[in-house]
Amino acid sequence: MSKDRVFSKPLSEVKAFEFNESVSQVFHDMISRSVPGYELLLRLIGLYADVFVQDKSRVYDLGCSLGEASVIVANQSSAQEVSIIAVDNSISMIDKCQQLHPQESVIEWRCDDIQDMAIDNASMVLLNLTLQFISLQERQQLLDDIYQGLNPGGILVLSEKVNLDHTQENDRMIQLHQAFKKVQGYSNLEISQKRTALENVLVPDFESQLRERLATAGFEEVYQCFRCFNFVSYLAIKA
Repeated sequence: MSKDRVFSKPLSEVKAFEFNESVSQVFHDMISRSVPGYELLLRLIGLYADVFVQDKSRVYDLGCSLGEASVIVANQSSAQEVSIIAVDNSISMIDKCQQLHPQESVIEWRCDDIQDMAIDNASMVLLNLTLQFISLQERQQLLDDIYQGLNPGGILVLSEKVNLDHTQENDRMIQLHQAFKKVQGYSNLEISQKRTALENVLVPDFESQLRERLATAGFEEVYQCFRCFNFVSYLAIKA
């Protein structure tokens, strides 16, 4: 995969971030260098798949980007007769998925709006750094629909960038995240221009809001299984 240089040159106008062709070409490098612990998040998804995915059920990867999580589920789940539905609203991302993973016959790649997906007979749903791109007013409905479509014992894996509830802690974690990106080779210009592009596109929930959303949807068993700086991942299990 190519190296991310999308924001490496000064731009006269920084446009709103899009998952377009230029981003899809470098996305693995971009997300690996921008999200601390990204590879661990993928490994955890594989672990959850092995434990929780049920025979003759469906797995939904909502906002699948390059399909890495779907492929890990396909390779690590031992359940029988499982279908994996990987959805993204970026045609560039879905095209890239099909190019990168032509051998994955159990995965159905769909270019669609995840909010239009009917979740049914699901033993696992992935929202891996996806909910943060959904309108604040529409997030609860999506989580409600996911809960209703999960089988008993099914799981939602929700990974997000969050705002922390205490201002000092939040500011400190943002500072450390910026430092992380510099260590990963991003310049101040790249960090600044990407932050501008993502403004009003990626809108984090507060951590307490995220937990409240899960509780409102109906999840009583919720575990924070990952945190690094201002990134968290929850394992939510339907009773």
